[in-house]
Amino acid sequence: MTDFGLKLRMVVVGTILFAFYVGAATFLALLFGVSPILILPAGIVILPAIQYKLGKWMALRGAEEMPEDGQYREVHQMTESLSRDMGVDKPKLMVMNMGVPNAFAVGRKGAGVVCVSTELMQILERDELEGVIAHEIAHIKNRDVITMVVGQSIGMMVGYVAYFAVLMGGERNIGTWILAMVASSLANMLVMVFVLAISRYREYVADEDARQYIGTGEPLARALEKISSGAQGRESQLDDSMSALCIMNTDRGLMEKLFASHPPTEKRIEKLRS
Repeated sequence: MTDFGLKLRMVVVGTILFAFYVGAATFLALLFGVSPILILPAGIVILPAIQYKLGKWMALRGAEEMPEDGQYREVHQMTESLSRDMGVDKPKLMVMNMGVPNAFAVGRKGAGVVCVSTELMQILERDELEGVIAHEIAHIKNRDVITMVVGQSIGMMVGYVAYFAVLMGGERNIGTWILAMVASSLANMLVMVFVLAISRYREYVADEDARQYIGTGEPLARALEKISSGAQGRESQLDDSMSALCIMNTDRGLMEKLFASHPPTEKRIEKLRS
């Protein structure tokens, strides 16, 4: 079942993000001389909807629908069984060359997609792959993918508002342009701090859901170990914006650690085996 802690965090962060959004929308309304009542509904519905559709399309570029015969038949069967047990419609299965072993889920209940890399299929045993797919279905079941999209949309909007606020409040010179870009980035990062707090926690919840529905956390723990070792020395072909959606973010530079979308792999494995 959906973790109460995740629900609570989504409500709290959602309230904070809405406050950011109201402030940004009010500024835009004043800037263009229109009523905030016109800006608020349009932005809260249209912007996330556009980004949701665009993000889903961009995430699945280069992916192919997974055949239902041959080596993939068993994958479809295990996904059908897991979906039935977890109370969601069977997601569409796709496969993609990602450069590293990985997987991600996009969409919502009734219109979900689970995409696995060909590299992942080559290194995992059946029960390990089942653990990965259960983890991805849990994200769809918990609706946290949509929360991530809405949060990123608000972050983008707040960033634009900060940019125009600085630009219009100073002289039109190169210094003001640079300051506006810095302000935009900082504003976006401020919003994303809250979004990434959910992102890290939702990975633990999806891991726990996978353990509950397959009966043990060992297969997923082994899968994470293989994914981690299999990614070493290889470069992901996925766009950086996709890292938060994948089962593992393989980037571990200084900034990636500071604004990590995933908790440390070793802690996830420890929890799965505890």
